[in-house]
Amino acid sequence: MPVLTRLIPSPVFVDINAGALDDLAGLLADQRISSSGKLAVAISGGSGLKLRDRFAPELPGADWYCVDGGTIDDAVRLADAMRGKRYDAVVGLGGGKILDATKYAAARVGLPMVAVATNLSHDGICSPVATLDNDNGRGSYGVPTPIAMVIDLDVIREAPVRYVRSGIGDAVSNISAIADWELSHRETGEPIDGLAAAMARTAGEAVMRHPGGVGDDDFLTTLSEGLVLTGIAMSISGDTRPASGACHEISHAFDLLYPKRAAAHGEQVGLGAAFAMHLRGAHEQSALMVEVLRRHGLPVLPGEIGFTDAEFVEAVAYAPQTRPGRFTILEHLDLTTDEIRDAYADYAKTVSS
Repeated sequence: MPVLTRLIPSPVFVDINAGALDDLAGLLADQRISSSGKLAVAISGGSGLKLRDRFAPELPGADWYCVDGGTIDDAVRLADAMRGKRYDAVVGLGGGKILDATKYAAARVGLPMVAVATNLSHDGICSPVATLDNDNGRGSYGVPTPIAMVIDLDVIREAPVRYVRSGIGDAVSNISAIADWELSHRETGEPIDGLAAAMARTAGEAVMRHPGGVGDDDFLTTLSEGLVLTGIAMSISGDTRPASGACHEISHAFDLLYPKRAAAHGEQVGLGAAFAMHLRGAHEQSALMVEVLRRHGLPVLPGEIGFTDAEFVEAVAYAPQTRPGRFTILEHLDLTTDEIRDAYADYAKTVSS
């Protein structure tokens, strides 16, 4: 009887622990990613410079590149700077913007990319997607999954706590995203990748139900693992469906309608997820999500991130336009602005009671 299997795109190794960066060169050599130590390391021009001072002695054969930000132009400039030089791999050392720019640049020059996350702000740290600003706003670009993922909890604790909170919101929003995927399967026949859905749901549930807090290593490990698993789930499905539904449509609407006032990604998608769960009538899950978000210091009402109720209603009404072709609870209900206003009033009353 034949054994049917499939190859799952995932990192060669994932190292999540305190002190993981103490011997990065040794890890890369042991995994046969870079035995020569000839690496290109991309960092930010701010906090990244401090990391360079700290870790440069551990990587004597590396060339260091400062990346100005998270735009498509920044990523192309990084690729051009590395072109024609011999490297075993490219290391992205930083937060989401640096990692996304490095993913894109590594893909352009045909080198494997090692992701070293210095904060846990979102699930893109191990995903096959680079989200970069461009002339039209923001675009998502398909790239290879990082060949290796390193998260040093000692470094994570040094980052501002708002980054951890943002990652919590992004992880918890998986629950809403999977519910939207299942809804689309029932209503439109869209196929579901069961393995990808299981991984993303498990990641979200693990974070949502963990009793620890942002200063707890056990909780930080669970959050790190959840974000990595979500990235792999997206690799398996071939798109962002396991982690992106109405919650992300609402967040993208905030980004597009109020670009200078948008809050952290995880704050917006967490709020969007709680509201989306309320919309679909999953009031117990919505209440649990609200409780968890509040416990970790995340917003559950638009006023808590500087938006009026009217602006939130406008964002929800605009949200389906941000992902044409994606079917979520928003497309399913197809609410008028007045109906969205009434639904939000009911949600706000429930949250405030």
